[in-house]
Amino acid sequence: MELRNIAIIAHVDHGKTTLVDELLKQSGIYRDNEATTERAMDSNDLERERGITIFAKPTSVEWKGTRINIVDTPGHADFGGEVERILSMVDGVVLLVDAAEGPMPQTKFVTQKALKLGLRPIVVVNKVDKPDGEPDRALDECFDLFASLDATDEQLDFPSMYASGRSGWADMELDGPRKDLSALFDLIIDHVPAPAQIANREQPFTMLATTLGGDPFLGRLLTGRVETGTLKAGQTIKSMTREGALIENFRVTKILAFRGLEQTAIDVAEAGDIVSIAGMAKATVADTLADPAVVDAIPAQPIDPPTITVTFGINDSPLAGRDGKKVQSRVIRDRLMKEAESNVAIKVNDTPGGEAFEVAGRGELQMGVLIENMRREGFELSISRPQVLFQEVDGQRMEPIEEATIDVDDEYSGVVIEKLTGHRKGELVEMKQAGAGKTRIVAHVPARGLIGYHGEFLTDTRGTGVLNRVFHDWAPFKGAIPGRRAGVLISMENGVSVSYAIFNLEDRGKFFIGAQEDVYQGMILGEHSRENDLEVNPLKGKKLTNVRASGTDEAVRLTTPIKLSLEEAIAYIDNDELVEVTPNAIRLRKRYLDPHERKRHAKSQQG
Repeated sequence: MELRNIAIIAHVDHGKTTLVDELLKQSGIYRDNEATTERAMDSNDLERERGITIFAKPTSVEWKGTRINIVDTPGHADFGGEVERILSMVDGVVLLVDAAEGPMPQTKFVTQKALKLGLRPIVVVNKVDKPDGEPDRALDECFDLFASLDATDEQLDFPSMYASGRSGWADMELDGPRKDLSALFDLIIDHVPAPAQIANREQPFTMLATTLGGDPFLGRLLTGRVETGTLKAGQTIKSMTREGALIENFRVTKILAFRGLEQTAIDVAEAGDIVSIAGMAKATVADTLADPAVVDAIPAQPIDPPTITVTFGINDSPLAGRDGKKVQSRVIRDRLMKEAESNVAIKVNDTPGGEAFEVAGRGELQMGVLIENMRREGFELSISRPQVLFQEVDGQRMEPIEEATIDVDDEYSGVVIEKLTGHRKGELVEMKQAGAGKTRIVAHVPARGLIGYHGEFLTDTRGTGVLNRVFHDWAPFKGAIPGRRAGVLISMENGVSVSYAIFNLEDRGKFFIGAQEDVYQGMILGEHSRENDLEVNPLKGKKLTNVRASGTDEAVRLTTPIKLSLEEAIAYIDNDELVEVTPNAIRLRKRYLDPHERKRHAKSQQG
């Protein structure tokens, strides 16, 4: 059977996973009476809830006697470690672009990786049936994007299609028959070359591990494309590091191939196919699996370095241990090390004392997903404010710069530009009309300046703005950037909050908690209306007397408290504050719970 390996790349919410759904349906992998699910490739709970793809996942379909291995890739740059590895397994890419939005930052990020590997793209302009769609403009912008990324003449001569993933059709012409996706299937088979590895089937077996998974019955599973030779179940092979050092010899207990949405056991894996192998105990991502006679390891694709670090610690608040079962630092460390093993974009380091761990990654969203997964598994954690990682180049301090692409209503563009270029040391790169009363702003902003900005941005644009960001480059340190301007309201007592006390404190600021919630000394209850921190008593009840007066028994009506999401909480805190994360609660607190300790720390910070 002929073989094709492709990846589908796109920006968040451009319809990539929905298009894969239709490809699966129209290829006939489902029985007539089989129940199908929407966004079948987003199998993780968090992916379904957030509507984004976090993990790269292969599938395969058969079309006219050819098996097409399709990899659904994450659209967000925070999960770029997945994208870089997965692109080394494929021979072509389908770039999906929204007809209204055109190529966006994450499109640029992943496309750059694909073009560097020499992959020839197929451009599919999706959602052309939307009323605000401008497919020809989107196609022109794709050409400009490829040219700016130094694409070769061969890559610039790309075929294009117009499609509606949700309606299940793709045509070469905009006014085509709009029936089905058969034209896209045919184009993939004609344009994407067969794997070059097929010619190497007589050589000894080699394979580069690109993703690590697990199965409760089979144990560790390493997925990759077979580079040379063939592999049989039960065969003994070895694993090597990038430098060629032996890790272990092991017997292959199972070979699994992707057939539709299922992984099916096969007896023989041949060069060019994408498979998962079970049986190893130590081998991991970027290692080479090979026949014992092979000496040299396969060169692994380098991964971009992490740009931010967050400190994970034990939860040492007075409410610790009430919700979660996994609270010890040893258990937290084991879980983080397991994550770093399967996710090459994450690095974990112990801090002095061993009670906390520095986790370095790509961005706040990636960290938020890791923390959310851990709290659902029963962990209790304390999380610090994200810190940007710096580099020293020729004695000069360099910091990461991000490219922020923003779509806002025209009336809010002024305040957004002022905040980005003034307070946050950004540089305006481009500003143009995006149609329908909207302005598109592109700015290069220090990563430090964007930490905690998203909430402020939504307030400034009345919730109508869309902000996308992607790592751009390293640049000389831009100097100090002011942090949060407002102070916080801090509890001075332990107990349960009282509605009467909160009602009388509402003129002091906005609250994050309501009545009848557990509070403790040092816990942050809300945002102060001024710049300084203020200690308040949320337990102070109403004084009772035996005299009744007019208005005494009126019900207290509280303003609805602001409930911060996990990412909002992490972005909101200052350097001397922590987020307390448990399976059932997200609380903010001062790093030092005792007021005397807080004062001593504040004095030491002032020098």
